[in-house]
Amino acid sequence: MKLNLSNLSRYRFLRTRESLVVQTQAMANDPDPSQDLDDLLCSEQQQQREVDGTPVELGSPGRVLAGENRVDRAWAHWKKLGRPKFIVAPMVDNSELPFRMLCRKYGATAAYTPMLHSRIFSENEKCRNQEFTTCMEDRPLFVQFCANDPDILLEAARRVEPFCDYVDINLGCPQRIARRGNYGAFLMDDLPLVKSLVEKLAQNLDVPVSCKIRIFPNLQDTLSYAKMLEEAGCSLLAVHGRTRDQKDGKKFRADWEAIKAVKNALKIPVLANGNVRNLEDAENCIAETGVEGVLSAETLLENPALFAGFRTVEWVTDEEGKFVDGNLDQGELAVEYLKLCEKYPVPWRMVRSHVHKMLGDWFKVHPQVREQLNAQNKLTFEFLYGLVDQLRELGGRVPLYKRINTEEAIITAK
Repeated sequence: MKLNLSNLSRYRFLRTRESLVVQTQAMANDPDPSQDLDDLLCSEQQQQREVDGTPVELGSPGRVLAGENRVDRAWAHWKKLGRPKFIVAPMVDNSELPFRMLCRKYGATAAYTPMLHSRIFSENEKCRNQEFTTCMEDRPLFVQFCANDPDILLEAARRVEPFCDYVDINLGCPQRIARRGNYGAFLMDDLPLVKSLVEKLAQNLDVPVSCKIRIFPNLQDTLSYAKMLEEAGCSLLAVHGRTRDQKDGKKFRADWEAIKAVKNALKIPVLANGNVRNLEDAENCIAETGVEGVLSAETLLENPALFAGFRTVEWVTDEEGKFVDGNLDQGELAVEYLKLCEKYPVPWRMVRSHVHKMLGDWFKVHPQVREQLNAQNKLTFEFLYGLVDQLRELGGRVPLYKRINTEEAIITAK
């Protein structure tokens, strides 16, 4: 069942009932539930504890908790989510529900929504119902907003907090529209405002607050920025290892050393973004930086099966070992995506964008088919399925590849 903000009340009831069942089972198995930190800190019910003799609502993460208590809570929440390592990054118009579900099928263990504009989201019901949809299986989920007004951001966040695991603040968008709107990475010029945005959510939401940032050219500035966010109430920080001016991911390598320095300087969970083109990149990034997980964006658009170990021919090289046809191609992924779109409808502009990305390598071989797509003003599923069939009939299959491990190589040789 697809959920949007007009039919989420039933979902909220089901989630609350599920939480009660989990709590009851935990109490039956543990005669002293107070010893279970995860249950104490992460229950969806409004439990009461005392900190220095002061009652604290643990369903309200930032209202009273501070210092080590807040850090403990951040880690307890992350542990309860299963410590997801492979995460779909937020992408405007591109990390919507059907695409998230496709990536989850192929190894993604958490996902962000597309960036939502907090003011428009708060004011426009049509925007809310079209731009934010989810379902029971769409967890863990980060809902990302851009904002420059704490009160408006809180209003938007309150609409989604029962249906996600983090409300995320976009502090990393480097595009011109972010400059014009004064949000994203351009808030790096107004750190008091950034602090107020984080504090507003941390002190008023029942769900943890996360932030996604870019680095400053100067490492010490980056570390000071990250520490400020942590002190303001950020429970998880995703770090894109490029500066605001380094927009071209192919031209500028992400700085994993800077991400490692942030990880070492903070007490809360940290995620890395940048240079993740295949599963080995993801694993290497975690090993080299010590982060809890990695985000991938652009490469996932071409290859939603990245986290399952598949890679496009662009990332298959002799130096990295032997690779074989993984018995999966981008056409099959496109068809799976379209079926998910039929189940979870989204605006056609998103569908068109994904089809272009997933079939891009085929379109290079048969550009006349791409022109048919470009010329089609009104899309239908029948037309798009027919497009994939036409490419198959023309030939030139573009497979995805998987690495052969040592044991498989020996078997193949025999």
